[in-house]
Amino acid sequence: MFVRDLLAVKGRDVATISMERTVGDAIAMLRERDIGAVVVTGGQGPLAGILSERDVVRALVGHGATTLELPVSTLMSATVTTCTQDTSLNDLMATMTDRHIRHVPVLDEGRLAGLVSIGDVVKARVDELEAVRRELLDYVNAR
Repeated sequence: MFVRDLLAVKGRDVATISMERTVGDAIAMLRERDIGAVVVTGGQGPLAGILSERDVVRALVGHGATTLELPVSTLMSATVTTCTQDTSLNDLMATMTDRHIRHVPVLDEGRLAGLVSIGDVVKARVDELEAVRRELLDYVNAR
């Protein structure tokens, strides 16, 4: 299975926020859309960074409520691991595990084509294993 297969089921909608917006704005978007990360836009290229719930929580511990008024650019991770639609889910799982990341933007010819979370990858893998289980049961029961 490849990232393109996962996106065909999950969809390609990606929550984005400008790097000049506030962390409070980003939190509101995370809550409203029930998601764990937003892609940050601005600057050069299709993405300037990524901001996750984890980034916000860590900043709140260090800076308190003033964190909410900071621009997203101060908290975002500017070095972003990306993948393509042709990346296998096995390779993506290994990358996410090795780098301890939970969200990976998908790029297609330099454009943002989706966002994959570790939950998306796990669900796809569980669905794949369930399909194999059903096939094996059908095979055994047909004998």
